[in-house]
Amino acid sequence: MSRAVRCHTISDDITSVTIDDVDVGDPGPGEVQVSLKACAVNFPDLLMIQGKYQFAPPMPFAPGGEAAGDVVAVGTGVDQYSVGDKVVVSMRYGGFAETINVPVAHTESGEGGAGKGPDGTVLPLPPGMSYEAGASYKTAYLTAWVALVNRGHLQPGETLLVHGATGGVGMAAVDLGKHLGATVIATGGRDDKLAVVAERGADHVINYTQADGSLGGFRDEVKALTDGRGADVIYDPVGGDVFDESMRCVNIDGRILPIGFTSGRWPQAPVNLILIKQISVIGVRAGEYGRLYPEIGLANEKAVYDLAASGQIQPYVCAGFPLEEAAAAMQMLESRNVVGKCVVTMNDYEIGS
Repeated sequence: MSRAVRCHTISDDITSVTIDDVDVGDPGPGEVQVSLKACAVNFPDLLMIQGKYQFAPPMPFAPGGEAAGDVVAVGTGVDQYSVGDKVVVSMRYGGFAETINVPVAHTESGEGGAGKGPDGTVLPLPPGMSYEAGASYKTAYLTAWVALVNRGHLQPGETLLVHGATGGVGMAAVDLGKHLGATVIATGGRDDKLAVVAERGADHVINYTQADGSLGGFRDEVKALTDGRGADVIYDPVGGDVFDESMRCVNIDGRILPIGFTSGRWPQAPVNLILIKQISVIGVRAGEYGRLYPEIGLANEKAVYDLAASGQIQPYVCAGFPLEEAAAAMQMLESRNVVGKCVVTMNDYEIGS
């Protein structure tokens, strides 16, 4: 038996999840069984529990889409992994569990439940990377890669403005932007969190929370930092007022990359400014990009893995919660108190060990 944190009914209350004993069973053909050590906490985990995500898992289900651990059993037809291998696993759900059976390559069955996540993939844990880092790098850095390389075509010497830079996907964009040779301006809502981003290499940081609690007030500072030109590429997972003001501090021929709308408002792009500045507003859906262009998607995953394996990128994990406190981990993310990433840990593993 294996313990798993599972959602039994849709609820706005993410603490409604329970810890259940689950019979995982043996790995099936093409699967490995992994004793998990850490699983990243992401917003889709919360949204699935609340019934607000575009994909609805069958009930009951364990949240958690990216994790790391050790292979403890191998199904038939699997020859690339052996018992004892350290691996990173990706799936739609199932990661808040001590043990999971996961396909070593993408599947399209849509089946799954406690102990089994659909659309799974398995990769070796990058050398020198901890379990918590291995569980936290892939989604964030792949999103940043698709945005900055495939969609935004960021060039060395350009100025990159990263909004929401204290979150997981924002920190990944800062990290990758510096790797690609850009000057990086990072925005966020708290000085203490921005201090971490500055320590990790951002050239400039801006607190965009105004006195009334709204977001904005960065336009003039961005222009001052760029000698009046504005940013060449703007990475925006926030939307709302932040997008509106970004339109006022983007350089001629610049690219604005909407990643999401954590502000809660979908902005409307002013076409007159797009025309006058000859700018591009380019949507980014990293997962869908890989599905639409499978060969490019595989190349992107390899590029990100190679950066991780060579130590050129490293996710920042601010906290770990044992499986019994998974609800608290999700609450930390929901309350915007996470810097970078937080994880749920299993099988007596503690981050930093």
